[in-house]
Amino acid sequence: MQGTIDGFSYGAVTPVAAFLMACLGAALGLRCTNRSLRTERSFKAGWLALGATSIGSGIWTMHFIAMMGFSVDGVTIGYDMPITFASLGVAVAMVGVGIFIVGYRGATRMALVTGGTITGLGVATMHYLGMAGMRLDGQFEYDTITVALSVVIAVVAATTALWAAVSVHGFLPSLGASVVMGVAVSGMHYTGMAALSVHLHPDAVAGEGTSAPLIPLLIGPACFLILAAVVVMFDPLMVMGTPDWNDPGAPGGAARKPGIPAQRQVPRFGTHADPASFHSRPRDPAPPGEW
Repeated sequence: MQGTIDGFSYGAVTPVAAFLMACLGAALGLRCTNRSLRTERSFKAGWLALGATSIGSGIWTMHFIAMMGFSVDGVTIGYDMPITFASLGVAVAMVGVGIFIVGYRGATRMALVTGGTITGLGVATMHYLGMAGMRLDGQFEYDTITVALSVVIAVVAATTALWAAVSVHGFLPSLGASVVMGVAVSGMHYTGMAALSVHLHPDAVAGEGTSAPLIPLLIGPACFLILAAVVVMFDPLMVMGTPDWNDPGAPGGAARKPGIPAQRQVPRFGTHADPASFHSRPRDPAPPGEW
């Protein structure tokens, strides 16, 4: 028997809330990734890990906020906890791989394509693994073409987001990139849901068509996103370390390629000067009158 699916049981409340959560996770992740490119190498991994966890948690939270509005007429829906939390781990891990590739390799074409593909596949895997954790008296079936389209949307969105993380600077451009990422992630989710059909078992027991409460599942990731927002808002350089970028006019400063950290400069003269500089650089002639 074909089940009647309603993906908007609460109207526009769940789609809008899910979209805002996706934008928040993307904004925090992009900010942390961009910040990692301008900090000391010893703290780069920390910023990248924070960015990966922010994006992964934002996408996972977005998914299950949207699923609050999902129901099948006459069937009670439950969730398998191990599979549900495994989808969160997959999201954070695969997004982390993509972000670390771009964070350490820079905004090269190969790094963006590789990192974006892995990150996008992680987003899609999180979605369908989360769906596999649902429990009801029926069976899910998916339209292959629509599923493939959702995966393409996820990969393109992830690649665009990683490019923006290392190439877009300034508050308003970063905010715009986060909104684009939120639209793409939400589009991927609802495209994947459009591919779904439910076939109920003949002996399925009629219920009230409700879902198991998801709010307790979202408390942890939501609290983490709030904490990450506080860290990013204050950008505590004294806690995380002193940045080592140079002035725009300095070698390797603003003129360097996006995503490539500045090289540490060795003083040419003075107490800590490079000994080779005394033999490789001629002395400047003294100005007249200073003999």
